[in-house]
Amino acid sequence: MTNEHIQEHVNVNSMLPAQKLYDQSEFIPVDPTQEIIFPPELMSLSKQPQRELRFVGERVLWIQPCSLKELLELKATYPNAKLVVGNTEVGIEMKFKNLLYPVILAPAYITELNIIQHTQDGIEVGASVTLTVLGDVLRAAVKKLPAHQTEVFEAVLEQLHWFAGQQIRNVAAVGGNIMTASPISDLNPVFMAAGCKLTVMSKGEKRVLEMDDKFFPGYRKTVLKSEEILLSIEIPYTRKGQYFSAFKQSTRKEDDIAIVTCGMNVLFKEKSNIVQSIRISYGGMAPVTVLATATCNRLLNRQWNEEFLEQACTSLAEDMSLSPSAPGGMVTYRRTLTISLFYKFFLTVQHKLALDLRMEGVILEDVRPEYATATELFQLDSPSSVQLYQAVPPRHNSDDVVGHPMMHISALKHATGEAIYCDDIPCYENELHLALVTSTKAHALIKSIDTSDAMTVPGVVAFISAKDIPGSNLTGPVIYDETVFADDKVTCVGHIVGAIVADTQGHAQRAAKAVKISYEELQPVIVTIQDAIANKSFYQPVRSIERGDVAQGFKDSDHILHGEMHIGGQEHFYLETNCTLAVPRGEDGEMELFVSTQAASKTQALVAKALGVPANRVVCRVKRMGGGFGGKESRSTILSTVVAVAAHTIKRPVRCMLDRDEDMLVTGGRHPFFGHYKVGYMNNGRVVALDVTLYSNAGNSLDLSLSILERALFHMDNCYNIPNIHGTGYMCKTNLPSNSAFRGFGGPQGMMIAESWMSDVALSCGRPAEEVRRINLYKEGDFTPFSQRLDQFTIDRCWEECMQLSDFNKRKEAVEQYNRQHRWTKRGLSIIPTKFGISFTAVFLNQAGALVLVYSDGSVLLTHGGTEMGQGLHTKMVQVASKTLGIPCSKIHITETSTNTVPNTSPTAASASSDLNGMAIYNACQTLLQRLQPYKDKNPKGCWEDWVKAAYFDRVNLSANGFYKTPDLGYDFDTNSGRPFNYFSYGVAISEVEIDCLTGSHKNIHTSIVMDVGKSLNPALDIGQVEGGFMQGLGLFTLEELRYSPDGYLYTRGPGMYKIPSFGDIPIELKVSLLRDAPNEKAIFSSKAVGEPPLFLAASVFYAIKDAITAARAESGLTGPFRLDSPATPERIRNACEDKFTKLCPPADPGTFTPWAVQV
Repeated sequence: MTNEHIQEHVNVNSMLPAQKLYDQSEFIPVDPTQEIIFPPELMSLSKQPQRELRFVGERVLWIQPCSLKELLELKATYPNAKLVVGNTEVGIEMKFKNLLYPVILAPAYITELNIIQHTQDGIEVGASVTLTVLGDVLRAAVKKLPAHQTEVFEAVLEQLHWFAGQQIRNVAAVGGNIMTASPISDLNPVFMAAGCKLTVMSKGEKRVLEMDDKFFPGYRKTVLKSEEILLSIEIPYTRKGQYFSAFKQSTRKEDDIAIVTCGMNVLFKEKSNIVQSIRISYGGMAPVTVLATATCNRLLNRQWNEEFLEQACTSLAEDMSLSPSAPGGMVTYRRTLTISLFYKFFLTVQHKLALDLRMEGVILEDVRPEYATATELFQLDSPSSVQLYQAVPPRHNSDDVVGHPMMHISALKHATGEAIYCDDIPCYENELHLALVTSTKAHALIKSIDTSDAMTVPGVVAFISAKDIPGSNLTGPVIYDETVFADDKVTCVGHIVGAIVADTQGHAQRAAKAVKISYEELQPVIVTIQDAIANKSFYQPVRSIERGDVAQGFKDSDHILHGEMHIGGQEHFYLETNCTLAVPRGEDGEMELFVSTQAASKTQALVAKALGVPANRVVCRVKRMGGGFGGKESRSTILSTVVAVAAHTIKRPVRCMLDRDEDMLVTGGRHPFFGHYKVGYMNNGRVVALDVTLYSNAGNSLDLSLSILERALFHMDNCYNIPNIHGTGYMCKTNLPSNSAFRGFGGPQGMMIAESWMSDVALSCGRPAEEVRRINLYKEGDFTPFSQRLDQFTIDRCWEECMQLSDFNKRKEAVEQYNRQHRWTKRGLSIIPTKFGISFTAVFLNQAGALVLVYSDGSVLLTHGGTEMGQGLHTKMVQVASKTLGIPCSKIHITETSTNTVPNTSPTAASASSDLNGMAIYNACQTLLQRLQPYKDKNPKGCWEDWVKAAYFDRVNLSANGFYKTPDLGYDFDTNSGRPFNYFSYGVAISEVEIDCLTGSHKNIHTSIVMDVGKSLNPALDIGQVEGGFMQGLGLFTLEELRYSPDGYLYTRGPGMYKIPSFGDIPIELKVSLLRDAPNEKAIFSSKAVGEPPLFLAASVFYAIKDAITAARAESGLTGPFRLDSPATPERIRNACEDKFTKLCPPADPGTFTPWAVQV
């Protein structure tokens, strides 16, 4: 919610600007004299003659030469030295690939390497020129020169537009991009197709090379001699009759590495459509950038027509072959892309050629109107949003802020960087740093651990392992089936074997990489759900829920269909990785822990167990987290226990904040699910029988997998009333890091399978999907498969409001018309409801405590069992206390969550923290109000401070404990009876998308969401949660893909390969409305939980994509249900849009090869 959002008043129909979340007049005025200036000392340096700079590190010599002569001499002296300008590649190689470059030369400021000059044939650009400057130069040339001369410049600019981010382009040099020789470089195929000239130089020689298919002799290699440097590149002008295009296809459009990238260059004979010369270059199709030489030779002297296209496509399919085991995977997709992208080039050239030849009096057939969108370059439109909520009527008490949009109490600190996170705590004087030593094998016995090399690294203090644990090595959030350190066996890649403790993080990490572990590998290595099914590798128990007579239901059905779906896992990708600081207190085994965790009490308990002390000796403190999403509910303890053991052993404070790649490797994520189903339905789409089996990939320990599977089964119906239903759930025991809680906790996976069979039913009976969904919806008073009655059921209201908000019927007509008029782009529309049960399914967790302290000056210190991870829980709790006590929020403060103020807390999870902790705070505040009532009665005209002071002088206890437990909960799987949830949160979303049938890319055009959050405690925070949850779900269902090798090695260990949504993935038009007049009597101040329920609404985007694919398949004569696994990546979208191009690239038969990556 922005500061200038829109609200909808209850009592008027007009839309009015809402109250502002903050008042800018309260900000300190800008004083220009206090702005930070560029240091004058550094400015004076620029006026001095340049001289060579040298920095000598422990292992690296960094030299910045001041002249070309110096650089060439240094390169002759150190022929293997790396040249670095922006460090955007070498820095990554040294950090993540463990490569070491002892000598680094930095030529960024050498004049000859920064030249830009216009030559007779093109523009010559120095190798140190940054990509931003290159873009500026080419843009100026495009503006100034005739269009036929700047075709290559336009193509380079198109690639630069999607090349990394602005910050990277500001420092990365064009020469670095060429010399890195990446097989998926965005620019090298363009330079190769254009035949760019490269000037290279050594101490005694200067030569000019053409960038052709001989320039890259092997992976990450160029033909330059070791003592040579790249001086400049000449980007050529084009001429009349010459056309050039560049394309890049990636998982995400913005700031992403390419899957396939290409440059295509054709020159026609004068006043004709006969090809004189053609060069087609691809990246991502071999270990090097390649030219499709054989294809190009076949196409010379041919007319640019349909016959030409057919031959080109057939030839490219042969020319651009890939081994089915090729690194990077996606083999069928990459091969199809080479042809699809050429087809885009073909249409683009056909259109331009027809226009240009018409000027010369030659008539040539133009592109068919329905094909025109295939020639359009991808554009991101400016987004817009609408946020609607029910305004609170003006009240007598201005201090009552419940129901008002109020800014997160730490928002300004977040924005300015003043908010303190775990790793921001200043270092203790004698503090040490820890780095994990993890397994490189998925299933093996540990034969030996050699730490001799590691111990020689400067600053190393100790290697910590299982033998150093004073208490128990057994650990785990529910059952103790894990170890703090692997003792004799590892069961996944990333299993923690030991830890190095050193004086700095850098030394600790370096030493950790130097630890040598020898293994004896064990079989089987079970990685995927299918492996687990084949090996019958399951955790117990197997869960099932049944209602009605399923066998009879199938007999009564008009039709029966079978289907299956796989839903991929998801990395939590919180901004702040896991972090722990452990401080031994020096007596009685006391330990203080500062941890980024959602579960302070569980951390306390497991650390105490590992240290062999009672829980009262361990204090766990949580100020705030930089995101959690469930990833810090149980998995944060695997780090905390290790750090605590190290601190206890060495008797000094120890800190560890994981790097992103370490965090992604060891902590697990959302459970991948596989579901297969049998559905019986009537002719009108009414479902009467369902049998569904769910399998989750739990990983190498049970963790919270049973509760997650149970929730998936509780949500296997989503919002649909199926009279005869049977669901079974299995937890697969695999050799992957244990998967864990993640926003939705199994619910989204269960509902996703439900929407898959609902989609299949609609496609099978040929009725509109929204109609089939609507007739199957629950109604007020219906019972779920687990025998819980649906009271205050608002899905029908959410549905109708969402239809109106999105203008669904008009939108649907427009989509159908668009699809009739366009062959290679299609639009899709979908409406998806959600019903999410609120409560921990483990009954004992549905409790909360609070401690409210009132000081004699009237200020209030609030403590409760919940943790703040950016979701705004503390803000809501301050609002609850403010309303209950009748005082302004400014008098109330929350400092942290700690185990020495509120004991035995439940994790901040299950969307229930506002409900539980809010009621506990209300309970404590009511106790205080009762104690203060006599003083209010004595002095009715007094103020809060007067009553507090009077009570204090009268020796009244001004601190109060509060407690709450959710009543009437408990479910029995054996009897299918009880009440697992306190209530349900409801929502409906409608989304419209546009897919590119040739590449698989998609655009999110529109989303409307109507969410029932009861009477919102804080509409600003609640709408933020709806939008944030929706976007995280969008990542889950369309973008984020964890990729594992068949041996259980995780490839996607950072933002380079793992893509979360970017700004461009936000729907161009996003409308969020909180359902009005829907109070919920079962939670604090009639509110409802909002953290997890909105996430599943992003499935509306997935099924809109599926709707668009259905339209594309219809063009090829394909109808009826088809399987589309989640996430709907460009690869899956393109492969599902079967057409004449996909037929040229059939996939290899499974079992005939070892894939690079497997679907876990």
